[in-house]
Amino acid sequence: MKATPFEFRFRVWIVVAFYLLGFWAPWTRYGAVAPPTTAWLALSTTLARWGWLPLDNATILVTSLAILLTLAGAALRIWGTAYLGSSIVHSSSMHGNQVMVSGPYRYVRNPLYLGTWLFAIGVSILMPPTGALFFLVVMALFYIRLILGEEAFLGSRLGAPYQEYRQRVPRLFPSPRAGVPASAAHPHWFESAYSEIFAAGFAVCYAVLAWHYDPRLLMRCLLICFGLSLVARALLPQPPASAG
Repeated sequence: MKATPFEFRFRVWIVVAFYLLGFWAPWTRYGAVAPPTTAWLALSTTLARWGWLPLDNATILVTSLAILLTLAGAALRIWGTAYLGSSIVHSSSMHGNQVMVSGPYRYVRNPLYLGTWLFAIGVSILMPPTGALFFLVVMALFYIRLILGEEAFLGSRLGAPYQEYRQRVPRLFPSPRAGVPASAAHPHWFESAYSEIFAAGFAVCYAVLAWHYDPRLLMRCLLICFGLSLVARALLPQPPASAG
């Protein structure tokens, strides 16, 4: 089922609610279960308990994978935003003036959602295990709904060119080869990095500070980067409204 216009308009705050519930995991705090730990520790100790790796090596592996996922997610978002335009990406309404066939959009139709999902997996290890599981499941379901909503909008707005694009470029799993020829669009890298300061800033903080193995420190970095992103978002130019 596709997302409603309300869900698309307030998608940022819906995702914020998912983050809060994932970190808070109230069912672990007030239910008859063990005190909350982090998925970071749980994954590392599980690998060690199963005899796959010593605990130190397991911790390094989990940490490295989380860093790589957040960096990949942030890079994909910056790449996609550079071509689509920050004002369009962060708009509260859908826009569809033409089919985007440049940059990552030649390999996957939804690079921004894919980047967000990879980033979310990296962040989730800071949550309690069940909070991380809840967070990743609801994020996946919500983004699938958003994708279906956007596809319906673009299909009705752009018609045959978009339908042809859908047939040639995969929805979420990138193709190793470009499915369509590149257009003449030019990327705006500085504007993109500025507008994606939440993902970019936290990915850098993660890569530098994760080796302290201090989840609370990284949570504070996450909050700071989110606050900076709100300031950046408020200063972004607004695109003209699309006709209905």
